[in-house]
Amino acid sequence: MSGTDGSGQLQAVLFDMDGLLVNTEPLWFEVEHGVMARLGGTWTALDQQALVGGSLHRSVDYLLSRATRPASHDDVADWLVTGMADLLAEREAVLMPGALDLLAAVRDAGIPRILVTSSEKVIMDAVLTSLEKHDVAFTATVCGADVREPKPHPEPYLLAASLIGADPGACVALEDSPNGVLSALAAGCITIAVPGVAPVAPRSGLTIAPSLADVDLAMLYSLAAEASGAHSSRG
Repeated sequence: MSGTDGSGQLQAVLFDMDGLLVNTEPLWFEVEHGVMARLGGTWTALDQQALVGGSLHRSVDYLLSRATRPASHDDVADWLVTGMADLLAEREAVLMPGALDLLAAVRDAGIPRILVTSSEKVIMDAVLTSLEKHDVAFTATVCGADVREPKPHPEPYLLAASLIGADPGACVALEDSPNGVLSALAAGCITIAVPGVAPVAPRSGLTIAPSLADVDLAMLYSLAAEASGAHSSRG
């Protein structure tokens, strides 16, 4: 398909992972709560909100800033990553509403699908193993170890587009966190937010959907056509 439906302008769909495709935030809260207890502090829902969509380095810094007991940066990072990997090995990652249908629709339409996550590779791989049971596969992946600058920097999304030679401005990025939204917009991607644990404020160029169940191919094609038309008019 191509032409007025916008399908000809849509080069790829870029998916965040935690909180967008899979409901891992409760697991992260459990792990972070446990690590904070080892550090002698307390952990609340507001603390978790502060870390949604951020890098491992930023999470460790935040936890250490709240600690009352000494620990090294490397030790805290290992506690977080190992704890999360262990939980994912014990419990299958739960797909968010609408995720499987949208992934299948994008796959069946032959559109490249790229996973763009701030999580470390071991955590991404554990989620991917779980998703394979649902016949979900990605054209390419970007994880925290693949970039020098994590979200909200544009590097993760710029790298994702470059992996398949796509124009970021012709890619739709789906995110659930403020950091992820800022990263995708800064990269020039067509951006849809499906807010999760942390609220996402409306801003120019951002489409907000209540759930992935409210996002379909028609919406992706329409947004791609609008972006292409806006670019042509500026040119």
